[in-house]
Amino acid sequence: MIRLSARVNAIQPSATLALSAKAKALAAQGVDIAGFTAGEPDFDTPEHIKEAAKEAIRRGFTKYTPTGGIPELKKAVVEKMLRDLALAFDPAQVLVSVGAKHSLYNLFQALLDPGDEVIVIAPYWVSYPDMVALAGGRAVIVETRPDDGYAPDPAALRRALTPRTRAIVINSPSNPTGAVYERGHLAAIADALRGHDCLVVSDDIYESLVYGGRKFTSLVHVAPDLAPRMVVVNGCSKAYAMTGWRIGYAAGPTPLIAAMQKVQDQSTSNPTSISQVAAVAALTGPTDDLARMVAEFDVRRKRLVAALNAIDGVTCPEPFGAFYVFPSVRALFGRRYKGAPVTSSVQMSEILLSDFRVAAVPGAPFGAEGHLRLSFATSMAVIEKGVARLAEFVKTLQ
Repeated sequence: MIRLSARVNAIQPSATLALSAKAKALAAQGVDIAGFTAGEPDFDTPEHIKEAAKEAIRRGFTKYTPTGGIPELKKAVVEKMLRDLALAFDPAQVLVSVGAKHSLYNLFQALLDPGDEVIVIAPYWVSYPDMVALAGGRAVIVETRPDDGYAPDPAALRRALTPRTRAIVINSPSNPTGAVYERGHLAAIADALRGHDCLVVSDDIYESLVYGGRKFTSLVHVAPDLAPRMVVVNGCSKAYAMTGWRIGYAAGPTPLIAAMQKVQDQSTSNPTSISQVAAVAALTGPTDDLARMVAEFDVRRKRLVAALNAIDGVTCPEPFGAFYVFPSVRALFGRRYKGAPVTSSVQMSEILLSDFRVAAVPGAPFGAEGHLRLSFATSMAVIEKGVARLAEFVKTLQ
């Protein structure tokens, strides 16, 4: 019998990937699924990016590259950081990885020893705690409230900081809530962190997807003094509809980036050569496609929020970033479906998928029981159909 490691037994499969796979399997069988699980744009990769990749293939750029990324891509990242964040990095401070998720994995592996702590703000992306655990660390969860824009209370942050705290993860715009921290939120976070020397990990993967007159603001914009201990993680997946190309990057202190590259040296080596060339085109090329995608997401966002709030027992705050809504369904708990009470978001998601052909991700794996995460990175037709089926489910509850 095979004995698995304690570290792998301590983590959970990704709830979002598992539910998405189940929904796709049903759809492949011909079942009409209204899918809200997608963590990726439903738009195609822009043509100029695809053409750059084709040209790379034609000229034979299909061999190994330096582990940390080709010089042209590192240069493009450096220029992007200076242009968008006013942060000056050297190419040696940039590591290109197999997606932003890989960047975060490398970071925690390079940073943490057993027992080290990382502050994670809830609701959180499902992978943060498990990636910390895989590195031997412990995620310390700081709860937030919708009424506060899902920004952490500075007093709660100070209580969470201990001598073992190595890092805090800030994800704005947020997966799963769509929350976008404003300058006041970030200034309060910075004030709480100034009494501690922990690393600040800024997960900016949804940076370009902001709505409702809001603007993306980085912690470094309000607290430039914290820049020397900040790592910015980003990638091409969301902004350029390049999820399958798997290109992410991290920029930060040279010793940490060098250590992260050592981890990557002994795991994946370089990201795909062709994808790196495509990423250069994404970061340096026109942004018209991005602007069109954001405009369409905004229309869907407004429609989905309005439709959900029209359902009895469902409350959906307005998200200002990413492409998710995070409605509360807690008022439905205790009502009965087919004679049995509904008591959890996982149970509700299972009922919705099996009986109403709606794929919605439960809030519990995000540290927010009583919620569902629905992606509006899908067509308006799916949104209308799926919300109607959700309303039908609610009407059956007693």
